[in-house]
Order: sequence, then C-alpha cells, then structure tokens
Amino acid sequence: MNTRNIIEQSGIAFGTSGARGLVVDFTPQVCAAFSIAFAHSIKDKFSFKTIAIAIDNRPSSFEIAQACAAGLQQLNIDVVYYGVVPTPALAYTAMQDDMPCIMVTGSHIPFDRNGLKFYRPDGEITKQDELAILSAEVSVDNIDLANVNLVQSGKASELYIARYTTLFSSDVLAGKKIGIYEHSSAGRDIYRTLFEQLGAQVISLGRSEQFIPIDTEAVSEEDKERARKWVSELQLDMLFSTDGDGDRPLVAGEDGEWLRGDILGLLCSQALSIEALATPVSCNTAMELSNEFQEVVRTKIGSPYVIEAFAALTEKYSQVAGFEANGGYLLASDFEFNGRLIKALPTRDAVLPALMLIAQDKLFTELKASLPQRYTASDRLKDFAREKSAKLIADLGENPSEFLTSLAIGTLKAVCTTDGLRLTTQSNEIVHLRPSGNAPELRCYAESESETKAQALVEDVLKLIVETRG
Repeated sequence: MNTRNIIEQSGIAFGTSGARGLVVDFTPQVCAAFSIAFAHSIKDKFSFKTIAIAIDNRPSSFEIAQACAAGLQQLNIDVVYYGVVPTPALAYTAMQDDMPCIMVTGSHIPFDRNGLKFYRPDGEITKQDELAILSAEVSVDNIDLANVNLVQSGKASELYIARYTTLFSSDVLAGKKIGIYEHSSAGRDIYRTLFEQLGAQVISLGRSEQFIPIDTEAVSEEDKERARKWVSELQLDMLFSTDGDGDRPLVAGEDGEWLRGDILGLLCSQALSIEALATPVSCNTAMELSNEFQEVVRTKIGSPYVIEAFAALTEKYSQVAGFEANGGYLLASDFEFNGRLIKALPTRDAVLPALMLIAQDKLFTELKASLPQRYTASDRLKDFAREKSAKLIADLGENPSEFLTSLAIGTLKAVCTTDGLRLTTQSNEIVHLRPSGNAPELRCYAESESETKAQALVEDVLKLIVETRG
C-alpha cells in the first residue's frame, strides 16, 4: 500500500481548508499516509529536515499527531511538537523557522470528526498542493505509536503572544475590560496572557473540558444570549472567543452582539490601512461600497482560494490582506504599523481583527455605524449530503427566477456561480447557497438592507428547502 491507495480508501477528503473526516477514518495508517504524502509533495520546492505539529483540544487529536509523527519518522524527518495551540500560532512559528507544519484540528465541526491542515514554510498550502498530496505514491510501513514520544515545546505560544504584544504599547488596553469565552478553544491558555500584557482587565468565562464545536458563521441562540448576558452583567468592553482551533474569531462589543465575521474583517482592514483585499464571494458587499480599498478580489470560499489571489495583488500593492465570512483574517504582506513591523501571516487568524478593534478609542457600535448599511446572515442545514446539495443547487440554477418568486423577494438581477449559487435581486437582496466543504451541510448566506431582513431571508430559504426537498 502507498499513500495514494491509503488516502483514496480512507473516506477523508480535502474541504475548504484542510482534510476532514470522521475520527474512526483517521486510522494511524491514514494519518501517516497524509503526513508522508505532504512531505513528499513539497520536498523539491523546499529544503527541510523538521516538521512542526500542534493540535486542538479534541479527544482524538493527540493520537492523530502521534501517527503523523510516526509517518514522518519513516522519512527520517524530525518533529517539533507544540501541543495545544491555535492554528495561526503554529503556522506563524513554523514560518519564522522556515519549516513546514501540520495542524491536527477539525476546527468548528463536531468532536466525532477531525482534520489535518498543512503548511509549507511560506504559509498555507494551495489547492494545487492538495492535488499533489492526493496524487503522491510513497510507500507506508506499518505504524507503531508506542515508538512515538512527543515532547512539548512552548515556543509557539510565546512567539504568537509576542507577535501582538510588540505591535502596541504595553498600556494600549488600559482601562478596557475583556471577557474571554474560553470553552474548548485551542488558544484558551494564550488569550488571557496576551490581552493582560497589553493592559486589559481580563475575565475568563465558560471554560469546558468537553469539546464544544463553535461555528462563527452559525452562532447558536444560546451563545448569542450568553454574550448579551455576560457583556451586560460584567460591563465588558469586548467579549472574545474563537472556534476550536483559534483561527476564526467571535467578537462582541459593548452592546453584547456578536459581530459578523466579514464586518469584523472590514473594520480591521480599515484600521490597518489595507490597500487591496481578497475575500470570498460570500462576504458583505459593504467593502466595495465603502470605497476604502484600491482593489477587491472575490474568490471561491476557502482560505486556499484567498491565498491564491494574494499573488497578483502583492505585485501591485504593499499592504494586502484578506478575510472570510467566518472572520478569519489573513495578512499577505509585511508592512509597518504603529512604527513597528507586522509580518505576513497568510492563514486565518482570530486575534488580529479583535485586537485592531479594541485598541481603538471608538465604541464598537460607532465603528459599525460608520459602514455602509448592508447586513449579512448565514445558517446551515445539518446532515444534508453534499450530493444532495449539489443537485439542489443545479436544479435551482436552471430557473433561479422561479426560486426568487417562491421566496417573494423580487425579480432577478444577477446570477453568480463562483461558488455555489448566488442570486441578487433588483432591490439588491442576495441569497447564496453552497455545500459545506467540511461537513455534510448546506450553507445559506443572505444580504439585505437590514439585519432583520437578512436573518429572515436565511430562515425563509432554509424552511422552503426543507419543505420542498426534505
């Protein structure tokens, strides 16, 4: 058996960012095959003798990391292990050390699933790199985890904290009270230290030893109410949280309302004086309407597509960034901010956008009010097979006007098939459907002139689909 055979038979597949699947399918042999294929796929482009590995807090993650390390041992590649840290902390540290890395995480999906994210020494892999991993044919020996001893280093945590504490003065957050909803986030033992070193008063909230799958694009009503209660009772200036691996932020201001990820990204980009942006097609059109950026490129959904768009933009502009609807922020360029150098981090990050907002003197509600008043909402249908989603989207694409008529939201203005089916009406309301790249789910995004209308539109679309398609 070689890597290609093992991966093809595993049931594990690449999604919008990384390989994902059921924990039971991540056997030691499969994990080893992925790590071996990854190392093999980049060996002609980069020189390395070591690969860094880190994990999230899922019960299955450590054993998967051991299996990945065992596979790399077969190639005589050393492993440095950073333990439980956010994905961007691992990626940033590995980039500084000019080495590849592997993050064991299923991000926001349920704990019975897991995943692997791969990074070259220069950042997150592309879709072409994914194909190279899948097509590699390298032999895999039997895996014995008993011979794998992962000794944890604290370097990634230290460098990640220093990345941001050196960007500002040590009292920039003095007088600010920040709550951290820790749940089971991979960064929960880092965030408190980071914000405290910048002068904030920090309160830890909601820590859980059971894995909690937080999805920043589909925040539960329980978490919405929890945010309002915490912010009100504790008089917080900001409530901060992330998804499972700490690359997607969840941020609420003094009003206790979670900010949409694309609004958070837009406000962060303004604060950084970004010149050009790459963002998925699902993000709020307020970025174009704001007239703040010299160029905005729209991509398919998934950080690899955003990263691919960076190549052309960085040839023309010195300050380039990107973000997704989930709030993950990607920095394509090294540039000066506050008289200090901030280095590129071309993978999703949760800390930078939150920090850029809380470091300002303005209230979050003031910052939001300064933007063009366009509102987005999103949700999903769980246990909705990808094949079923694809057929639904194909059927609706044959007569999108009829679909809009059934929703009673106006006539068709434009159709976009960059990723799924995105329909715009004459009154500039938007409905966007696509299969999730990470799980058997159908994603629905909507945009309108009010938050209430956007949310209602998502609910109406999903209700109609359930009623007509089951």
